[in-house]
Amino acid sequence: MTKATAQQRSGRQLPTTEELRVWRDFIETTQALNSQLASRLQSESSLSTGDYAVLLALSETQDRQMRSSELATHIGWERSRLSHHLGRMERRGLIRRQECATVPRGAEVLLTPAGAEAFRGATVPHLRAIRELFVDALTPDQLRAAGEIAAALRTHLDRNPEG
Repeated sequence: MTKATAQQRSGRQLPTTEELRVWRDFIETTQALNSQLASRLQSESSLSTGDYAVLLALSETQDRQMRSSELATHIGWERSRLSHHLGRMERRGLIRRQECATVPRGAEVLLTPAGAEAFRGATVPHLRAIRELFVDALTPDQLRAAGEIAAALRTHLDRNPEG
C-alpha cells in the first residue's frame, strides 16, 4: 500500500512538510521557553513549576483551599501525580492536607502561611521572566495573534478531548 493510499484509507491527510516544520518549531520553542521559565523560577524562588501551579491555584480560591480531586483537574494532572507532589510540598511546609468534612475519603489541600509567602516571593520574579522571555520577544500584533492561536487550539481540544 502506498503512503497516499494509507492516507486516503484513514480518512485524514497527513501534515505537509511545511506544516510539520511549523509544528516542530512551535513544540521546540515552547519546550525551550518552558525550560527557561522553570530554570529561572527554581533559581529565583526554589519553587518548581509544579509547586507554582499548585500554589497559584490555591491562592486564587477564596478560602485558600481546594479538594485534591478539584486541584488535580484544575492544573491538569493525574491524581496520583498530584498526590506524590503534594507529599513533597507538605514536607516543605508549603501546603497542608486534611480530611474533607463533606466528602468521605476526600482530602482538602490548604495553602499554609509559608506557602503563601513562597508564592508571593516567587510571583514578581516569575512575571518578570514571562515579560522578558515571552512578551518582549513579540510585537503587539504577534502577541495578539499568539492569543488567538492559543484560543483556537484550546477550543479545538475542548471539542475533541480524545483527538
